[in-house]
Amino acid sequence: MTTHRHIELIAPSGYPQDPAVVHRALARLRAQGHRVSGVEATERRYQRFAGTDGQRAAEINRLADPSRDLPDIVLAVRGGYGATRILHGLDYEGLQSRLRDQPIAFVGHSDFTAIQLALLARSGLKTFGGPMLVSDFGAENLSSFTMHHFWDALSKPNFTLKVNAPQTRAASVAGPLWGGNLAVLTSLIGTPYMPPVEGGILFVEDVNEQPFRVERMIYQLHLSGILARQQALVLGDFSGGKSYDYDNGYDLREMVEQIRSVIGIPVITGLPFGHIPDMVTLPMGAQAQLEATQHGFELNVSDYPHLG
Repeated sequence: MTTHRHIELIAPSGYPQDPAVVHRALARLRAQGHRVSGVEATERRYQRFAGTDGQRAAEINRLADPSRDLPDIVLAVRGGYGATRILHGLDYEGLQSRLRDQPIAFVGHSDFTAIQLALLARSGLKTFGGPMLVSDFGAENLSSFTMHHFWDALSKPNFTLKVNAPQTRAASVAGPLWGGNLAVLTSLIGTPYMPPVEGGILFVEDVNEQPFRVERMIYQLHLSGILARQQALVLGDFSGGKSYDYDNGYDLREMVEQIRSVIGIPVITGLPFGHIPDMVTLPMGAQAQLEATQHGFELNVSDYPHLG
């Protein structure tokens, strides 16, 4: 990475709890030569949110203003909760008109999934599931894995992700790549903010959810007919869920086998994406081809906005 970028911060969900982490992240980005704007987003507080609903929607809507210079990267400060509250207040038509053909990268994960799905559904905008300011750029130990995949995905018109995670069943599929946080995604079923993706490769992750809760949410996707319209389900990281004696041997592995037996499409495991230090960056709405074997899987991704 040699190019200096303009990074604009937005905080559509929670506020950062530790100012020192914010300062560490900002110092790193500036030391690399990047210009960071929107720092005020890290300082707002309203209840458990990074500002009022109106403030948080406005900082996204200002990107539709043709009189403003566009940043290269729009980076979410953190997740938490709150993005769903502002979906009805976003200027989808204005954002589509201003941004659709621009080399601009919206990046984040977790609660930011709500913004990403809504922008894809209502504006046709492709965004990136990837690192955020506080949890990733501000981490005590910056992950070289995360940074490599982040800049690689944003700077090239296509890339290939190779994952050494053996699969029990082979698969070869292609389609639009989309997804994000499982709980946020399922919360949008039946709303105007769920993209009507057909023939897609759906990737999901979550944190601090027990296997039965993960299964229940995947069943919701299944019973609502969404999974039947996809080519494959790709599972990211699901760490943090506690194990209880009552589970009686039921764990994530058993959950995956149960899902495989009912949904009728390939289920791929081991995607390094989610609430983890070492994570890949994935463009939502891009075209992808997935090849899975007993040795692992390969994801070829193209047709997404890149910074060049």
